[in-house]
Amino acid sequence: MPTAVSNSSTPIHLSAIGRLDLLREFFEKVMIPPAVWNEVVEQGKGRPGAEDVRLACQEGWINLLAPNNRAMVSILRMQLDAGEAEAIALAAEHKADILLIDESEGREVARNLGLSVTGSIGILLRAYRSGKVSSLQQEMERLRSEAGFWISDALYQRIISLEETA
Repeated sequence: MPTAVSNSSTPIHLSAIGRLDLLREFFEKVMIPPAVWNEVVEQGKGRPGAEDVRLACQEGWINLLAPNNRAMVSILRMQLDAGEAEAIALAAEHKADILLIDESEGREVARNLGLSVTGSIGILLRAYRSGKVSSLQQEMERLRSEAGFWISDALYQRIISLEETA
């Protein structure tokens, strides 16, 4: 099974719709850097993702790990927030199979560094295609309404059309 490094957004959004467990099913190991832990668990106390991520770390399927390449983190911080910068650096260092990140600017930087990326929508698509969720449209609606996930109407329509053609 592949390994993943995650930024804050994907576990927050998936947790908000009760689907954080998909990460456990799809990845052998999920790593998060300290800035992501801080954003999700400490600063996010009482919000979606905080308790789920804390418990996942206790259970050992999400691992807290700091990137060693502080110079890379510093350079990335010129353009990105702390969680994105640390997650990208950690994914590069550990040659993670995938970086879980939803923000477009962070995704672009990661791709430019040769990293493979996916996010909340990609995880839900994979879950739908593997039969772990029965309705992609329903999950996308929950992502928008319950998790406050912003997605353009055009992209939303394109994604749910995948269910109609399946």
